[in-house]
Amino acid sequence: MNQDMSILHLVLNASLVVQLVMVLLLCVSIASWAAIFRKIFALRRVKSLNEAFERDFWSGTSLNDLFAAAAANAKNAGPLERIFASGMREYQKLRERRVVDPGTLLDGARRAMRASFQREMDFIESSLSFMATVGSVSPYVGLFGTVWGIMHAFTGLSALTQVTLATVAPGIAEALVATAIGLFSAIPAVVAYNRFARDIDRLSIHQETFIEEFSNILQRNLGAPAATATASGR
Repeated sequence: MNQDMSILHLVLNASLVVQLVMVLLLCVSIASWAAIFRKIFALRRVKSLNEAFERDFWSGTSLNDLFAAAAANAKNAGPLERIFASGMREYQKLRERRVVDPGTLLDGARRAMRASFQREMDFIESSLSFMATVGSVSPYVGLFGTVWGIMHAFTGLSALTQVTLATVAPGIAEALVATAIGLFSAIPAVVAYNRFARDIDRLSIHQETFIEEFSNILQRNLGAPAATATASGR
């Protein structure tokens, strides 16, 4: 007996539970791919903005001019620029309150930058937990659909007096499609999660290094007028 064993035919003839599992996994896969592409473009933008700010920062421009530019460009600023602005803002507030102790000034600026750094990292790491969940759960959801489909297939065969491979194969194939879709959802999510986690770790180290470098610059410039202090003393 010739039977249609195409994927579409198997999906359309699967049991209701298996079909629901497949639909769920396909929706999760689409959402996962959307999150992957959003994260790719977001990380590229972050890297580009950070590099542009670093070029300005180490070009010898005064810290006050950099701070004014960062304040004017707050909506389109990158993480590194916002971290710098947070530290500079706190530094200037303390100076306006006539705080002269270098340790207090540096500690205040560093705390402000660390708080901004944590906010930036929380935003940059968004969607990673979703990808990790998809990568770890999707295969099990697909396996559930497979087990249910095989149970359903064997239950239907119990009424037959003669069972051959031709009668068993369609039911098992329908069930295995669920596992295939589960793997199709999980594999890209796992690969993307590992790649993004590595890129974000590098970005985190880069931003923490900038905080330390900027703190050193503030320490060296404590005795200089605020309007003429620059980052050229790297």
